Amino acid sequence: RPCVGQAVQKFSCPMCALVCSDCFVLQEHVELHLDATQVKVKGTIYGTQSILDSTYAAYTPRHTCSFCFFNCFLDGFLEDFESDLQLARQLQEEEDLRSRRQEAKREAEDFKKLQGQYGLDGRGGYRRQLETCMERAVSRGHMAPLEFHRKKAEVMECLASGVDDGKSRTSGLMAALYEYYLKNGQDIANVWLSAETDHYSSSEGDRGWGCGYRNFQMLLSSLQKMELYRDCLTDGTVPSIPRVQALIEEAWREGADPQGASHFKHRLQGTRAWIGKAVRCFTAAPVVSVLCLSYCVEIVDCQGLCAVDRARIVDFDQPTGPGSTHPKLFEWVKTYFSASSSRGARLPPRVAKSSQPPIYLQHQGHSRTIVGIEQKKNGTLCLLVFDPGCPLEDMRRLLTPGLGASSVRLFRKFPSQLKHKQYQVVSAEGVLSPEEKQLQIETSKTLRAERIP
Repeated sequence: RPCVGQAVQKFSCPMCALVCSDCFVLQEHVELHLDATQVKVKGTIYGTQSILDSTYAAYTPRHTCSFCFFNCFLDGFLEDFESDLQLARQLQEEEDLRSRRQEAKREAEDFKKLQGQYGLDGRGGYRRQLETCMERAVSRGHMAPLEFHRKKAEVMECLASGVDDGKSRTSGLMAALYEYYLKNGQDIANVWLSAETDHYSSSEGDRGWGCGYRNFQMLLSSLQKMELYRDCLTDGTVPSIPRVQALIEEAWREGADPQGASHFKHRLQGTRAWIGKAVRCFTAAPVVSVLCLSYCVEIVDCQGLCAVDRARIVDFDQPTGPGSTHPKLFEWVKTYFSASSSRGARLPPRVAKSSQPPIYLQHQGHSRTIVGIEQKKNGTLCLLVFDPGCPLEDMRRLLTPGLGASSVRLFRKFPSQLKHKQYQVVSAEGVLSPEEKQLQIETSKTLRAERIP
């Protein structure tokens, strides 16, 4: 025991303001501090937290943890921790905001590219593209200014009339094909050709987006030569692309194909919008609207946009052969052309001219016109197609005497060359009466399809 008057040594707690005169007491006290850190999240306290609260509350302020609600005596520790946590949250929020803005910017850029791809970016339509091409030719010295103004005046006159100028048209190809197959093709068992059809190539005003319009012009050129359609195609002219766009809009205003009208926002004139592309629910809608309402022609299309009693709706929705091929499409085309040419004949001719108009064939990104089909002696089928993408010079070169096999390759499409996921067809089958026309409008509001397979 210390003597009276002898100085007593004091021991201070390193964790609070308590001062002890016995080092052993201080040790037990510090151990109480350490035991008090054993806590359970959501406020359940273990150890001697309650003892510390009652014993040492007077000596030092307490700081409550925002996660476990533990009352701590470590001065300033939790304040610093929560400050760091708040800073981390702020930095994360700023990073999230930057990410959202970058994502929104990418989406806007992708949407703008998509609009440009499908001609809905507001850069103008057929007329503007043609003028831009001529201006570029002048700037490069390929066209004289006087020639530019002369051609521009011709374009304005053509657009005002609404009639195609025929500069991209090639006539007489069906007759050339017929003569070729009569003289050649020893390995070919049968050939079925459509009715007479003119070929329309893409021009400077619609290159890159006008295949749907050009295929419609091909189909219309064939219908004009057929007796069945002469009463409703009295003027014998083929409309220009801007006029076709106007006819489609007129059909939309009459109530046809509301889905297609909504897709294009009821506007085609002055745009480079693609028609006939393989987009679900809008396939062939503009072409069908034009034919049904402007020309009163009954249409069979892939999505059931026109469904009258005699109509067949065909969608080759998936490959039906090895290697992603579509043999059922080829069989369907063969039946379409051969049915009319073999009526009343015991043995059909090897080369037959069908009375059927050509078929509008479309797939994702492009469309073409089927003008016939050949069957080789081994049973292989091959489509004969007119492609708007073929240059005008190449097509007119085929009219020279002595059409060769190398030239016919431009038209041939074997199953191995048609491997898109799906194909759709459009074919004309008759003339609508006014009552059938109104029924056609009502039917076009509901999408129905017979799919193969």
